[in-house]
Amino acid sequence: MPTAPGPAEDLYVLYRGPLASCNYDCPYCPFAKRVDPPDLLRADRADLERFLGWVEATTDRRLSVLFTPWGEGLTRSWYRDAVVRLSHLPHVGRVAIQTNLATRTGWLADAKPQVAALWATYHPGQVTRDRFVGRCRELDGLGVRYSVGVVGLPEHHAEAVALRAALPPHVYLWVNAADGHTYTAEEERRWTALDPRFGDSVRPHPSLGRPCHAGETAISVLGDGTVRRCHFIPDPIGNLYDGSWRAALRPRPCTNDRCDCHIGYVHLKPLRLREVYAAGLLERIPAAWPSP
Repeated sequence: MPTAPGPAEDLYVLYRGPLASCNYDCPYCPFAKRVDPPDLLRADRADLERFLGWVEATTDRRLSVLFTPWGEGLTRSWYRDAVVRLSHLPHVGRVAIQTNLATRTGWLADAKPQVAALWATYHPGQVTRDRFVGRCRELDGLGVRYSVGVVGLPEHHAEAVALRAALPPHVYLWVNAADGHTYTAEEERRWTALDPRFGDSVRPHPSLGRPCHAGETAISVLGDGTVRRCHFIPDPIGNLYDGSWRAALRPRPCTNDRCDCHIGYVHLKPLRLREVYAAGLLERIPAAWPSP
């Protein structure tokens, strides 16, 4: 599969606009079957266009962009266009988006496969396994990098096992620990058999006072340009569009007691997970996958 090196000086930008609608109704998600009004969709599109302009103009350092919408972005044409557009910029090392993979994939033929990538989640009960795996095969045919994951609910385990068997060996299958679920040793063993990195997710990471890349070489950006250290520390550190984000970048210890979401703890320096994922950081693919 294609890859691209991720130098240490990359600025990792996690972008989240106001979009919060989703075509699925997963019982564990607060945004299930939410419908955004037309004015919010227009605002989301305008915010994204402004962000793309900033990425195109910020050529003095290499950028890697991950779209982390509350809802499903790829059902909206402007997110598909954004992935394609950013993938062709010479100073963008990676552009990825979190998605349920419900939408068509042919648009990715216009993207640069060495740069564009998907972080896909399989939701049993919302889509058949055959249909989801079919989408994955389309991605393989397009040469696009992607990971696939599931939420580690007990009732999802059998489907996750079947999904792993149906996917090609080169596809990394990750498992997110379910919110509010305490795992027995046997449950943890079973999920780890599917995802060797499940241990990273199953217990929250103590983070208070610990050094983190967030706010130094990784930032969270809202639709209006507000820059935060990460999605989980709401205090702003600057704004993308007035240039104040540049002076705000510096090493900082975490101010939260714990970090229990992958897009947060992957940047905690003591965990050294950037070394684990390397060029696959944004699309959640370990550098050593498939295992030797």
